[in-house]
Parts: sequence; C-alpha cells; structure tokens
Amino acid sequence: MSFSLSIVIPAFNEAARLGQTLRTVFEYLNEHVPNSEVIVVDDGSSDGTADVAEASFEQAGSVHAQAIRVRPNHGKGYVVRTGLLAARAPVALFTDADLSTPITETPKLVNPIERGEFDLTFGSRALDRTLIGVHQPWRREQGGRIINLIVRLATGLPYWDTQCGFKAFRMDVCRPIIEAATIERFGFDVEYLYVAYLAELRLKEIAVRWDHNEGSKLSVMRDTPRLLEEVRRIRRQVNRGVYNAAIAASRVGAKDRERALHSSGAPSPNTDSSPGLASAFKADAGS
Repeated sequence: MSFSLSIVIPAFNEAARLGQTLRTVFEYLNEHVPNSEVIVVDDGSSDGTADVAEASFEQAGSVHAQAIRVRPNHGKGYVVRTGLLAARAPVALFTDADLSTPITETPKLVNPIERGEFDLTFGSRALDRTLIGVHQPWRREQGGRIINLIVRLATGLPYWDTQCGFKAFRMDVCRPIIEAATIERFGFDVEYLYVAYLAELRLKEIAVRWDHNEGSKLSVMRDTPRLLEEVRRIRRQVNRGVYNAAIAASRVGAKDRERALHSSGAPSPNTDSSPGLASAFKADAGS
C-alpha cells in the first residue's frame, strides 16, 4: 500500500486529549489527503494512551492508522525517530499530540517539499508572532527565546525556532539523517536540523499558527540544562565524525533525486502531488 503523506504523533500520557486530537486529524486528512497514514507512537505511557489511540482508529475512515508501543519510556526524540522510520510515504510530518500547531497548517510545510523546493521544512513561532493565539507564560516564553539564541550561537544555524513540534521531511533524502540520530529527548530537533544543514540539504523555517496548551511535558527549569548538554553532545559528535556517513548518504540521495528529475524530462515541480493539500492551503490563505 502506498501513501502520499505520513503523520507521526509522539505521545506520552496523552489519554485525556489524544482521542479528540485523532478525530481532528482524521477529519482533516479524509477531506484533503485520504491516501495518508497516521502513526501514533506511545512512549511508555501509564495512562492507556495506546488503547485510546487504537479505539480512535475506528473513526480513521480512508486513512490508515497504527499505534506503536514503546516500552519503557525513552523520550520524545526516540519515539519521533521510531515513527518517522516506520513512515511509508515520501513525505512525513510529525506533530505534537496537543495540536498546538493546528493540523490545518500542514500544507505550509508539505507543499514546498512536494513541489521539490525543499527537503526539510519546520514550523516557527518566532518568524511571525502575530500567528500565536495563546501565548506561553512569560517566563517560559522568554526561556524559549534564550534557548534558541544559545542554539544559534552553538551551532551556527540561521533559524529562530528549532523547537516547534511541527516538522516535515522528504524521506528519501532525510532518512539517513534520521537513522543516524542519537538524541532521545528534547534536543533531537536540533540534531536533525544541524546535521541536515551540514549535509547542505534545503531547509526552510516557516511561520505557523500556534497556541499554548496546558499539560506540556517540557519544564524550562528542568529541561533547559539537559537540552544544552545535548547540544554540546551533538557538537562533539559532529567533530568526531559520527554523522559523516549519514551526511554523505543524504547528499547522494539529493543528487540522485535531481538527476532523476532531469533525466525524466519532468516539468519544473510546481504541480503539487497532493491537490487536496494545495486547495486546503489556498482556502486557508483566502480566509
């Protein structure tokens, strides 16, 4: 079975809201991308998260859905990687279980990849803060800004929000990087972006709508030191050549894709392979 889009949803103790999240996602995908799949990855939850997910699959309609149970708890980076590597579509997107970024923002990230313009796209809360409906508490928001500034200084990445939980990947090019990833907790976003940047893939930070939801698993006081240590670990691994093979494979994949496009005589990829997403984006932009 082939799919045009894979949606990965990492979940840890999300039984209370995952059912509504999946209903929203299935409704959207059935209308715009029915030949898609949803992969829920349960990170060792103790509240029946996976059971809620599987019960919700009865409402999946034309969308293929599966739950992957990870035991014991490993961390968000581990389960996102697990879900992405299980994805069977050429483009995969992961989104947080609370849908802080509405699923209707999907075309902003997926369409540029499908048009052949970028290899990895990611949502940003920093590029246009007027798109933020419900802000985080002041201290948490300022902490996030400081974290992103430190990440920029430590890695040289020219992006303003590496941590937004809404990212999409052209899998044939990005898979080697995902396979080589080592960060299992909150620094995994930086690892993906930094290694993809070193591989000279085409990355794009895109402003998305976003609302803070209570119940986030991230604690600024507890997790900021962990994140910064993970960034230092990524830097050390880059210097030791840990990612060299993945970078080389991604570059080869990108070149092979370009050669295939040119040799096939395909027109400039301005035609979206998911018309439903394209029309959804146009409708949203006009509203």
